[in-house]
Amino acid sequence: MTETAFGFQIEATDGKARTGVLRTPKGDIRTPAFMPVGTAATVKAMMPESVAATGADILLGNTYHLMLRPGAERVASLGGLHKFMNWNKPILTDSGGFQVMSLASLRKLTEDGVRFKSHIDGSEFHLTPERSMEIQRLLGSNIVMCFDECPALPADRQRIAESMRLSMRWAARSRAAFGDRPGYALFGIQQGGLEEDLRAESAAALSDIGFEGYAIGGLAVGEGQEAMFGVLDYAPGQLPADKPRYLMGVGKPDDIVGAVLRGVDMFDCVLPSRSGRTGQALTRTGAINIKNARHADDPNPLDEECTCPACSNYSRAYLHHVFKSGEIISSMLLTWHNLHYYQELMAGLRAAIARGQLREFVNRFYLLREK
Repeated sequence: MTETAFGFQIEATDGKARTGVLRTPKGDIRTPAFMPVGTAATVKAMMPESVAATGADILLGNTYHLMLRPGAERVASLGGLHKFMNWNKPILTDSGGFQVMSLASLRKLTEDGVRFKSHIDGSEFHLTPERSMEIQRLLGSNIVMCFDECPALPADRQRIAESMRLSMRWAARSRAAFGDRPGYALFGIQQGGLEEDLRAESAAALSDIGFEGYAIGGLAVGEGQEAMFGVLDYAPGQLPADKPRYLMGVGKPDDIVGAVLRGVDMFDCVLPSRSGRTGQALTRTGAINIKNARHADDPNPLDEECTCPACSNYSRAYLHHVFKSGEIISSMLLTWHNLHYYQELMAGLRAAIARGQLREFVNRFYLLREK
């Protein structure tokens, strides 16, 4: 793989769904892809090699959290994020915009950027498109996200339109600040809430600027699945067909299946790891709450067909016991299981699209969950 190699190749389609490969100098990403979230340079309760063993091709790191602690300059001085967290595959970093809006206190939004106080210690920061690009360069992530603003829904149309147009101006500044970096990619982020014409305006602005990939932002922020799917019925088609499409912050297994049907290629969500830490196992037949007393004497695995360590080596009774006892191995095993399930789902989707049998796969997916 040469230093300059970065590209996206669609290998098969089935309806709107696509399967392909996103090539980076750090390795290939098979799409549709699910990116486990490593917010603070770690996927909680998992070793990096364990995450790789689940089938993950890429991780997501968080610009906001890493800039606050331990600091982007420190990570760079220690060899970059890949070396720092012992992950030698691709990394995507988000821009920090969403976390500034949702976590930071006393924030002030201007045309230039956002001034805010850290939710950790109250120290003041100023995040702009230029600084976001600098932080992500210092981290050394392979896929960089534009700095944008993401208003929570519901919001009135004027607020959504103003926010989207500000994000488009910030996208142009992000592109200019990103510069010429062979082998690295910058993704633009479509905004526009639930408004089809605003989404079209945003997509046109991003296409005019030109990016290596495009994200659909501003969803999974409280609008519900029906409304999200309503946007996804048209939003992916507004973006360039020859570039990867990334739905940010999504989601539940049925969210992902529905989005793949509508032409989305990349996903990230904290759900599998967070659910694992709170005692929820995600399986082909639906979610299992290991806290429930009925599992206390059950010698069976979480899922008879799953090959993850939790299912291969431990009973529901044991998993119930270690969760109720507050043992760390509970978070480790349930998170590993959930991430394994997600990667198995993505592999199944990729194979079904390649065979031209996606509809049959999706029908079976829903049928199993109804049992």
